[in-house]
Amino acid sequence: MATTTLPGGTYPLADDLTVTRMGYGAMQLAGPGVFGPPADRDGAIAVLRAVVEMGITHIDTSDFYGPHVTNQIIKEALHPYPADLHLVTKIGGKRDAQGGWPHARSREELIEAVHDNLTNLGLEQLDVVNLRLGGFDAPEPGSIADKVEVMAELQQQGLVKHVGLSTVNAEQIAEAQRILPIVTVQNFYNIANRQDDALIDSLAAQGISYAPYFPLGGFSPLQSSTLSDVATRLEATPMAVALAWLLQRSPNMLLIPGTSSVAHLRDNVAGASLELPADVVAELDAIGA
Repeated sequence: MATTTLPGGTYPLADDLTVTRMGYGAMQLAGPGVFGPPADRDGAIAVLRAVVEMGITHIDTSDFYGPHVTNQIIKEALHPYPADLHLVTKIGGKRDAQGGWPHARSREELIEAVHDNLTNLGLEQLDVVNLRLGGFDAPEPGSIADKVEVMAELQQQGLVKHVGLSTVNAEQIAEAQRILPIVTVQNFYNIANRQDDALIDSLAAQGISYAPYFPLGGFSPLQSSTLSDVATRLEATPMAVALAWLLQRSPNMLLIPGTSSVAHLRDNVAGASLELPADVVAELDAIGA
């Protein structure tokens, strides 16, 4: 891998697994609406190879992207994988024939999803699997014990090395921790959507990483006059400022912005390197207050 210095350095997901805080989200490698094949498969492969060349060691993916398409492209582009590259996948959903996102959380569906990820990524064991439990932007209340117990079985079988959670609240995380160790949490969060502020601080105190999905707004890009004004003063893009703010927000924050463009990938990495002065951070903090 390249020796490029990435913004934020590294973070230990577990005693035996350290990743660069600047990661890559592979969702956009599938077709429009994260459904079907990409228009430019060679371009998608080039992006993944650029990710590795830049020294990024954390790729976030799922077999329901496509479905299957994104993981198959990752395998084509990067298998056999570098020893320090870690693929973090998620289960708990699927795609229907119309491109919808129905839940897939039964015992049988969770087991099948792990096996599908193993097959399409070409692995015998998954480094980290996030169990996704809520909707697109908010947790659903209630016990998650029965689903976490399935993950514990898969871990005991050696198919899953570490377990994370996605779209969950603090009570659900605590419930899961009574069953098995949780190494990461992936929830909806960005500079304008700050419902998880207290949770991020709690996880940081426990040494548990937090990976915000939709760090740049997701399907609707971030819109904020304050963000735009700060970016203009710093001669940067609003997206660069938003990524830099996330890295400075907490030491356990992992970034997984996605793109299907090598140029945009490089822009994201460069943007996250921006150092924000304390007064600017305070100004930006007010956006989501």
